[in-house]
Amino acid sequence: MAQPDPDLWLPIEPEDDKPAAKASRKLTGTRKSRGLGYSADQIQVLEGLEPVRRRPGMYIGSTDTHGLHHLVNEIVDNSVDEVLAGGCTEVEVALSPDGSCRVSDNGRGIPVGIHQATGLPALEVVMTRLHAGGKFGGGGYKVTGGLHGVGLSVVNALSERVEVVIYLDRHIYRQEYSRGAPVSELRGEPDPKAGRRGTTIRFWPDPQVFTESREFSREIIGTRLRELAYLNKKVLFRLLDERVEPNHEINFYFEGGIEAFVTHLNRGKGAVQARPMYADREIEGNLVEVAIQYNGGFAEHVLAYANNINTVEGGTHLTGFRTALTATLNRYARRAGILKEGDQNLTGDDVREGLTAVLSVKLQEPQFEGQTKTKLGNSEMAGQVSAVISEALSQYLEENPADAKRIVEKSLTAARARAASVRARELVQRKSLLESATLPGKLADCSERDPDLCELFIVEGESAGGTAKGGRDRRYQAILPLRGKILNVEKAREDKILQHEEIRNLITALGTGVGEKFDLGRLRYNRVVLMADADEDGSHIRTLLLTFFWRHLQPVINEGHLFIAQPPLFRIAASRNRVVWCYSEEEFRQRLSELGEKSKVQRYKGLGEMTADQLWDTTLDPEHRVLLKVEVEDAIRADDIFDRLMGVAVEPRKRFIQAHARTVRNIDV
Repeated sequence: MAQPDPDLWLPIEPEDDKPAAKASRKLTGTRKSRGLGYSADQIQVLEGLEPVRRRPGMYIGSTDTHGLHHLVNEIVDNSVDEVLAGGCTEVEVALSPDGSCRVSDNGRGIPVGIHQATGLPALEVVMTRLHAGGKFGGGGYKVTGGLHGVGLSVVNALSERVEVVIYLDRHIYRQEYSRGAPVSELRGEPDPKAGRRGTTIRFWPDPQVFTESREFSREIIGTRLRELAYLNKKVLFRLLDERVEPNHEINFYFEGGIEAFVTHLNRGKGAVQARPMYADREIEGNLVEVAIQYNGGFAEHVLAYANNINTVEGGTHLTGFRTALTATLNRYARRAGILKEGDQNLTGDDVREGLTAVLSVKLQEPQFEGQTKTKLGNSEMAGQVSAVISEALSQYLEENPADAKRIVEKSLTAARARAASVRARELVQRKSLLESATLPGKLADCSERDPDLCELFIVEGESAGGTAKGGRDRRYQAILPLRGKILNVEKAREDKILQHEEIRNLITALGTGVGEKFDLGRLRYNRVVLMADADEDGSHIRTLLLTFFWRHLQPVINEGHLFIAQPPLFRIAASRNRVVWCYSEEEFRQRLSELGEKSKVQRYKGLGEMTADQLWDTTLDPEHRVLLKVEVEDAIRADDIFDRLMGVAVEPRKRFIQAHARTVRNIDV
């Protein structure tokens, strides 16, 4: 047995001098104090909502702008649960000039009666107790997305102030809270407008928690309300911004529900069908709703929801959808004689090329994986969704033979392209991507082999690549120069993409593989940095690379591995010993006015104009560089942007440019 380190352990003297006690001295001891005592008195028990205030990230993810808007979503989701319960037709979110957010609905109103187990008003219980609410099987809700009972109480805990107003039983009830605790009694008075019902919650985010920003984004909230309006047809969602004059108001209301959602997602993409296929069925108390429409593109765009929650990791409902879609189209193609006896069946990838679909299920006892609720686990939903899709799609294909033929022929074209892409993928992935022999020759790799310590800079142009190779830290920084602009993958199938030399080099250098064999665990660099010139061509190259990562290596983005370098635009030499780097034209104008017009100015049109030392000092050195981390706040909006800017259809791109064009003033230096 290994002996304890004598520098860390002190022997305990035995109570007597028995041999057994002496023998045990070497193996028994107490750790020397390092200045940190630890005893039973230091064990803390956090009561009430104190755990939320101590560790807010555990409940809302972060305390930045994402966590801030998570508070809004928690309250809105409660209102949506009232919609699902059949007691709500309107939801309003108002943003006030004093920094508060107000969420109102015309649902049934939070109960105010005395809760028997606690002796407190039911409102106070749900506002101040974690895991308390009407969604744990008490019969208050048949279908709900809130399963953990932490929504209102977490908002309360992380707010400097909360005001609750409830319209219930011809009365108005009010109560105020501060940082999780009630600061007033629950008061009730007759409602002069008899018949009103619902709940209004107004909260002020706590500056002690949200130290970065407490500014609500109208765009982020509006995007979520629009999504909810599509998922809950004939329900009005209103966004009111009282911070501007005149007040900005926008209503989201869709009679068509998810059918209108699919039409919206497919606009400008050359829809194969005139209208989406739509179906909704109730099976054993669970509602399955689906809308399907194909377009002329190559990307699959399927959104799956469970009780209005976007299950981005899929789950059993998505599995049932995909299985039924593939089987039904193969069955129809055989029966219609499009697929002959010796032909192979269409695969799932074939039938999903160019597919846009929204699948929404509403079930009584959803089983999500974790608090994030990104994957549905109910086993029964696979069969129920499969049954609905099989029946509805078969009927649609029989009743619309022209659309059916176009869909199957599109899938057959995809199958032929798939065979070519398999050969191209094998060319890229023939050997282990971790073996140096398979790495592209133009890659200047680093000597470090621990991926967590490594960085890959994807550099625009051979000239800039040469400068970057000279300026990098060879121990952990790798350089991959690109020759010109890569292929726009939004307009190409996988076989053509994998035949493109620059893309093959990029996939090989990253080590993850692509397509079905993609494995993020084989990523050779913890940071992948796009480094292009600070001009229009550089922006275009970055956009092409971002399109490729989003469409084919999306987990690299989702797991926080993709960054954008920020090379400087200007160098201002005020004197021999004083040099200032400027990263924007606005910064340049400001610093130039401070340093004086006589300063020597250099405008960098490309990375290749910089010396290796200058590139290290400004863009490569971790101590001084600025890297922008690529994050996705709204996947639906990101898809829409890539479709419009990089897709086949010209008109949506033209409209986007016209709407966002701005005059750029050239700076004379």
